Amino acid sequence: QVQLVESGGGLVQAGDSLRLSCAASGRTFSSYAMGWFRQAPGKEREFVAAVSRSGGNTYYADSVKGRFTISRDNAKNTVYLQMNSLKPEDTAVYYCAAGPYSNYRARGYDYWGQGTQVTVSS
Repeated sequence: QVQLVESGGGLVQAGDSLRLSCAASGRTFSSYAMGWFRQAPGKEREFVAAVSRSGGNTYYADSVKGRFTISRDNAKNTVYLQMNSLKPEDTAVYYCAAGPYSNYRARGYDYWGQGTQVTVSS
């Protein structure tokens, strides 16, 4: 069992930056690939970024490539999402997830956090 708690969301203006954190507890953090997903009102949950168990491989949705950076610190049991040049369309609840492999499909992850709200005003 893995418990995930996101933090770092908030209200920012377009062009600003935010860093989300996801702290994990429970079984060995480094055994899991980690992903970030987001869900805007009235829309389906969508893939944002993923990082492999070692942190050596990262994957991004086209919509955030070049603006967002996912990273992890296995010593701190934490995964991060650095979000730069934020746009109003990035507004959503952001969720972190843990699973056996880096995956852009939500069903590939076994554990989910409760989410943190990110709101970007124009």
